[in-house]
Amino acid sequence: MDWNLFSFPPAKEPKHLNPLVLAYIGDAIYEVFIRQYMISLTNHRPHHLHKQSSTFVSARAQSKALTQWLPLLTEEEIDMVKRGRNAKSGSVPRNADVLEYRHSTAFECLIGYLYYQKEYERLQTLMMMTVTGGS
Repeated sequence: MDWNLFSFPPAKEPKHLNPLVLAYIGDAIYEVFIRQYMISLTNHRPHHLHKQSSTFVSARAQSKALTQWLPLLTEEEIDMVKRGRNAKSGSVPRNADVLEYRHSTAFECLIGYLYYQKEYERLQTLMMMTVTGGS
């Protein structure tokens, strides 16, 4: 049985979803991943958890992680990154420049795509690189 914690599949095939929709779910998936990672460490003070998590989930950190991933991505994954990068969201947060924000959106888009494609092992491999520094 193909069991999934969340039993609401997308209304369309992942490749047909709007890249901003994929980024929307990708943001949530990555946030949970980082929170679980932080809780696996020893310091559980809420302020510390939030502050340390922010070093991974910021637009700058996600943009940097995407740059690290690029040489390892398949053509299909690169196409999804391009779709995410080129998606027009309408606004850019104050604390990120436009390029970082677009790369961050591309990063989240790829995570959402891999999640909905049920490519969990691949997703785990890539996301682990963000907390291990690429090793």
